[in-house]
Amino acid sequence: MDTRLARHPSSPDGMTSQISIVGLGPAGLDRLRRGELDLLSDSATTLIVRTGEHPAAAELAGLRTVVTCDDLYEAADDFDDVYDAIIDRVIDAARVGPVVYAVPGSAIVGERAATRLVAAAGREKIPCVVVPGESFIDLACATVGIDPIADGLQILDARALPDPLSLHLPSLITQIDSSLVAGDVALALGRVLPDSFSVTMLDRVGDDDATVTEMAIADLPRSDTGPRSTLFVPSADVGWFGLIATNRILRRECPWDAKQTHHTLVSHLIEETYETVDAISSLPTDAPAGDVDLGDYLLLEEELGDLLLQIVFHAGLAAEAGAFDVDEVAEGIRRKIVNRHPHVFGDVIANDVDEVLANWEELKNAEKGRQSLMDDVPTALPGIARADKIQRRVASVGFDWADDEPVFAKVAEELEELGEVRANRDLATAELGDLLFAVVNLARHLNVDPEIALSRANDTFSARFRVLERLADDAGQRLRDLDLDELDQLWEMSKAELSTTETESSFTLKPERNDS
Repeated sequence: MDTRLARHPSSPDGMTSQISIVGLGPAGLDRLRRGELDLLSDSATTLIVRTGEHPAAAELAGLRTVVTCDDLYEAADDFDDVYDAIIDRVIDAARVGPVVYAVPGSAIVGERAATRLVAAAGREKIPCVVVPGESFIDLACATVGIDPIADGLQILDARALPDPLSLHLPSLITQIDSSLVAGDVALALGRVLPDSFSVTMLDRVGDDDATVTEMAIADLPRSDTGPRSTLFVPSADVGWFGLIATNRILRRECPWDAKQTHHTLVSHLIEETYETVDAISSLPTDAPAGDVDLGDYLLLEEELGDLLLQIVFHAGLAAEAGAFDVDEVAEGIRRKIVNRHPHVFGDVIANDVDEVLANWEELKNAEKGRQSLMDDVPTALPGIARADKIQRRVASVGFDWADDEPVFAKVAEELEELGEVRANRDLATAELGDLLFAVVNLARHLNVDPEIALSRANDTFSARFRVLERLADDAGQRLRDLDLDELDQLWEMSKAELSTTETESSFTLKPERNDS
């Protein structure tokens, strides 16, 4: 960028008003070019440096008057306040005469205050030039031996790491200026990398006393850090990108994976879906609110991973066919949810959940060209899930009771009708279906997932029956030799033994005896 000064408006005392933002490079003044040195040494300017804790800034302070902004860091509550205060200081000085604002490294790399200063100078109609200077990035890449084009490179701010954190490219994590920040970085890396994974801490690159320290992630919180500390993290096939890469390797090199088709994987997809539902059923009904049981969440994490693998596998097969890849799957659903949330991403107003659902169904109808709300409700869905989906569809257009009182009444009505026709198998089948449909409707009104509720009931019954079997075995009894009263007595004993579980369903064992 051109470092020459043009003719500029004058301040009240006749001095030229000008702001020059200059990068001090990664080390001392010996690394700066002639034009940069000329700007910094011009005694007719006010020299403001972002921090005096930099080799070039310290050298300048020994050669001429320097104003630092270190006091602003000490006085402010957050970085935004610091940036605002720096801008005010520089603008105020520029109203008097020419100012050079100098920053560590490059003025266009990681210097948020410099970016804001350019905008502020424009608003004040004060000419402003930027002389980037050498960035620490070049020295860091040379030190660790990577080519940012051939190898790829991402540069991250330790105080604002992205979530999720992708590590498929070599990474430089900057501004690790304290052990606290180093600990936060170690925690973020440790989510996907083993504690023993080797990283490299770079400090004071470009100086004679520069250090390059290789260490394990586990040692990061105890490492020596300072204002010029940067961490190098080699690329790793972990996380989302790692899963995709690993699946592709297996597809090529594992005989079982190589044989799979979309159809052979269907049973695995269904199985993993049900296992995920089972893991969710073990969580409290208000999860993620309330007390978190990390054991239950560890199980859910594992099951979600198994399910995610199925999605990645199917997307990989589709990519082989030239149809789509996993990125297109992700982008497709992203566009869909943006389109179906105009109250978030557009100008539609939705005041409550009912309006959101109504808008959702209207948008889906338009997208899919539906002639009826009953269109594209999968007939292959399990009965409970299909009933729930049908009811939610019609509720979106107001075909629903306002509260749960009439739904309780409807369940009672269907139960009574079933009792009246129970001797007729065909009629009983129809009425039992009506009763189950009404029960699913009641679950929806109570904001209870019927599938999870039934799954929990199954688990509770199974656990109680296991205790019943054990009690009979301890007494030397065979279940087939006991009458219903004796079985019921054991059942009540098993309920009492397991009564500490607050969410258990209540059962009374009064079956008809069936010895077949």
